[in-house]
Amino acid sequence: MSIKYEKHIEVMESQTALECLSNNVDLSKQQLKKVMQNGAIWLESKQGVNRVRRAKKIVNEGELLHIYYDAVIHECAPPEAQLISDEGDYSIWNKPSGMYSQGTKWGDHCTVYRWAEQYLLPQRPAFIVHRLDKAANGLIIIAHKKKVAAKFSKMFELHEINKKYSAVVEGLLKEITLPYEIKNELDGKVAVSEILSLNRDSINQQTVVEIKIKTGRKHQIRRHLSDMGYPIVGDRLYGSKNTDLNLQLRSVELEFMCPSRTERVKYSLK
Repeated sequence: MSIKYEKHIEVMESQTALECLSNNVDLSKQQLKKVMQNGAIWLESKQGVNRVRRAKKIVNEGELLHIYYDAVIHECAPPEAQLISDEGDYSIWNKPSGMYSQGTKWGDHCTVYRWAEQYLLPQRPAFIVHRLDKAANGLIIIAHKKKVAAKFSKMFELHEINKKYSAVVEGLLKEITLPYEIKNELDGKVAVSEILSLNRDSINQQTVVEIKIKTGRKHQIRRHLSDMGYPIVGDRLYGSKNTDLNLQLRSVELEFMCPSRTERVKYSLK
């Protein structure tokens, strides 16, 4: 039986975070250090609620330490992300299937931004500015300064970043006039995708679709293609019959005005 619990500890005197946790939680100091590194320890203070990763961090009387422990999560190891380009203020990564874009209060060690913080040299903070489904793979932007993250967020909000995806769908997609726009409502909001090209594979009864999104609704491409009657191979949520493979959805191109150099840049995967 796996262990999962949360505990909220009032700090009674100034001491290290590790000392406080060790006195109140039934985990070894080594385990607690791992839980800290994995992003499941939080400190609530006058500065707000923030993750604590350093065992020697001093916590003070009146503050609160929160631990969110899930043994299953801490036993997981992240797959390896591939650095595509380090631009200093931001970097471009090839996120593998199975890696998260964003963490939770229970931990963030299996996220692409945490991978960037740990393995990018020189080391620097990392901020997520958009998401890619856990099951999907491909290009993702990580910002390394808050002001740069804010710029990217604004660019996404204004639809100033072009994103192209490649998806392998089940079935031979019908004849359509390209580019083919898919427009409907998802979760009460307008969602627009555009199929740019397609390559039918009659032997495997599949079609490779190049598609871009003009809005960013949850699982937008997956839902749009499934609603057309062509679920993405490996998509257990949206009707795929072939679930032996991982989700065959890949972010293959990002194009935008570089917020640092004020020039248009494009990153692509072959």
